[in-house]
Amino acid sequence: MRRAAAAALWCVLLAPAGCTAVASPDRPYAGQTVEVAGSWTGEEQAKFQRVLRAFGQRTGARVRYTPGGSDLDVMLSAQVAAGSPPDVAMIPQAGVIARYVASGAAKPVTGTAERAVRAHFSPQWQQFGSVGGRLYGVYFKAANKSVIWYRADAFAAAGVRPPVTLDELSATSQTLVDSGVAAMTVPGADGWPLTDWFENIYLQLAGAQRYDRLAAHELRWTDPTVVETLRVMGRYWSSPRFLLGGAAGALQTTFTRSVADVFGRRPGSAMLCEGDFVATEIAKLGLYRVGDGARYFAWPSLNGAGGAGGPGSAVVAGGDAAVAFTDRPVTTALMAYFASPEAAAIMVRDGGFLSVNLDLDPVVYPDATTRALAGTLLTAPTVRFDLSDLAPSSFGGGNGASMWRLLQEFLAAPDTDPAVVAARLEAAAAVAYGSP
Repeated sequence: MRRAAAAALWCVLLAPAGCTAVASPDRPYAGQTVEVAGSWTGEEQAKFQRVLRAFGQRTGARVRYTPGGSDLDVMLSAQVAAGSPPDVAMIPQAGVIARYVASGAAKPVTGTAERAVRAHFSPQWQQFGSVGGRLYGVYFKAANKSVIWYRADAFAAAGVRPPVTLDELSATSQTLVDSGVAAMTVPGADGWPLTDWFENIYLQLAGAQRYDRLAAHELRWTDPTVVETLRVMGRYWSSPRFLLGGAAGALQTTFTRSVADVFGRRPGSAMLCEGDFVATEIAKLGLYRVGDGARYFAWPSLNGAGGAGGPGSAVVAGGDAAVAFTDRPVTTALMAYFASPEAAAIMVRDGGFLSVNLDLDPVVYPDATTRALAGTLLTAPTVRFDLSDLAPSSFGGGNGASMWRLLQEFLAAPDTDPAVVAARLEAAAAVAYGSP
């Protein structure tokens, strides 16, 4: 019944005159061009362009996609400054969205697009797309970042099972080391995976309310909860032979390399802490099947501390939100389309993509592992958006960002006093947030 209602709403969203107008030769946006900018390139771009073509076929609009890659924000800022922004941008950082809202460049989600979001997304994900209580973003793609991937044969050889608590993670890691394999690969050359380590441990240790306050810089980074989180990270990172190549090796390891270090032809370690998107990289290598030889477990809890409960009950999420920069009717129709289960299904069925659209039929997911990872984003009692993505980009969201750089420095010397690292983070955050 819910999917039938969704289909009926979709007809109204795309065609003001009704479904017959969409199906007729005189489609409502024939001859109009709408531009979408995003970070996706390669295979992701090809998949996304299938979504855009479907919108064009339904409405008559011509959709042009402009890829910005890792420099999306730089490209978008230049376009906004020149007075020629794209109609829609798929933005992966909530802090960047807030900046464009503050400048007046981003347009609120209104009309049929807003009704589509209210119909198909949970209040939690509506909140993630809101700034100052007003809706600006439609989370077309989501990410589950509370995941630790492991090689099943390495666990079997060591006689260990997926750990449930952080203490068990350390014990499991030691047993793996004793069996002759490094426990963990850490892609320290890319700063963002280190922020995911911090965020997962912090959410477990400090709880959701302090997490929210820290993300808004209402709580200083010198708070004891931050210091203790850094202490937990440093203790693991400095444990002998836990990290493949040690700290020096981790700092030379990229994200792509890290997947091969666990699931490649010559694996050197047994585990990798990173999001659902690791599954796509595993599939590219073609050696281990996701859900069989390549498996995952939820980030271990800290013995229930901070109200997080058991593993999987507190999840760090990310995602790419569609944000409008023009208020043309065709833009509103495209935003409504991004909020539809039909658009999500086109991306989901090919794998490597999670949706939090409530009306997407889970059967569309190509495998049980991806289906479960997506389901957690909708059912976990506590879901919080990636903290570094919520922060101003100079602190948490880009190459050279302070949080990335300072955590890389901590990885290089994990025996550093955590209070010193926390003080450095606070100094950088004060500048980025404009705090006194």
